[in-house]
Amino acid sequence: MADGPAPVPVGDDIARRLGAVWRIEGARVIATLTALTRDVALAEDLAHDACAEALRSWPRDGVPANPGAWLTAVAKRRAIDAWRRQDALAERYARIGSTLRESGDDELEPIGDSVLRLLFIACHPVLSTPAQCALALTLVGGLSTEQVARLFLVPVTTMQQRIVRAKRALSAAAVPFEAPDPHEWHDRVSGVLRVVYLIFTEGYAPASGATPVHRELADEALRLGRRLVAMLPREPEAHGLLSLMLLQSSRFSARVASDGSPVLLADQDRARWDRQAILRGRAALRRVDALGKGRGPYAVQAAIAEQHAIAPSVDATDWERIVLLYEVLGRLAPSPIVDLNRAVALSMAEGPAEALDLVDRLTDEGALAHSPLLPSVRGELLARLGRPDEARAEFARAIPLVGNAAQRTVLDGKLRALDPRHPEG
Repeated sequence: MADGPAPVPVGDDIARRLGAVWRIEGARVIATLTALTRDVALAEDLAHDACAEALRSWPRDGVPANPGAWLTAVAKRRAIDAWRRQDALAERYARIGSTLRESGDDELEPIGDSVLRLLFIACHPVLSTPAQCALALTLVGGLSTEQVARLFLVPVTTMQQRIVRAKRALSAAAVPFEAPDPHEWHDRVSGVLRVVYLIFTEGYAPASGATPVHRELADEALRLGRRLVAMLPREPEAHGLLSLMLLQSSRFSARVASDGSPVLLADQDRARWDRQAILRGRAALRRVDALGKGRGPYAVQAAIAEQHAIAPSVDATDWERIVLLYEVLGRLAPSPIVDLNRAVALSMAEGPAEALDLVDRLTDEGALAHSPLLPSVRGELLARLGRPDEARAEFARAIPLVGNAAQRTVLDGKLRALDPRHPEG
């Protein structure tokens, strides 16, 4: 018996489905439209118009079988309409129009090529590194301006201005929207690798929203990482980044409980870690060493992740080795985040008192002022030192700075556990 028509989702359900489609397909849609229009800002506008059309028509007509292709086709038609109204670019209109199917089930360009092309365009050397990353994260990562602002620990208005200036700079420099030649890759690789890792980071530990992980974002970053390794087989940091992402992704299944709550490292069932991902990650790290050019920041971070991956428990982890690796990382890529992570490792290797000295120095320097990381780590150390009142104050200071509801729940639990009125306090 033939199935009846599929139920047509309405309201918030359509918005959620469109959001899910955009997270997965958005970068490909933007990449295809950018290749078509040679204008990244116009491509974004067209894609947003297509999303608005989806919100109007999908409740009536149902969600198409290939939503990404549908959005691309609608956006292309909008572009053609605009060109027609301008009575210009008639030749381009004819060429593009001939490629559209009447059904609207348009074909996307090859996935990897189009997304990576857009990524390399966004990481053009005419832009500063922060501008490259901000623009690429919105275009390729599909992140909102608020999400990107949280990743960079800056106000949303600052990030909005940064993205607008980046688009204007690309237009002013008349940047050709074509894949750069191999001899141009070198100046862009660093930015491209950083963007891919930031996309992975947003998937691994989302800075906002309600879920502890966005697996599809992390998987997309892994896919991009594999393609970059294929493109750049002699680039050690490409292998280092892939190794790092594989080793971290090996813990995904153990990081979320059955009720959707996050599971901290100490409480994870290590039997659920993906051993194949660990093997592949360690193999990628060996390829870094085989290239004989030394380990860069991503490879050193992969070496840290490797220590966690091979340890049978938190207590049996080689924390002295991890402290040493963080010291190396601090020399290669100094940052307050690296210092804070070194403090955490130091607390496990030598005790919380030594680590607290390092954290207090960061506090005195005003580092990470808009991040919950510093007060939450300080709260942990103070709790271990038997100073619950100060620990509660630090957790209370951290909680409003957390944008992700799942992470906020974890800190709420730690705060309650220190309350003397709480059964465990």
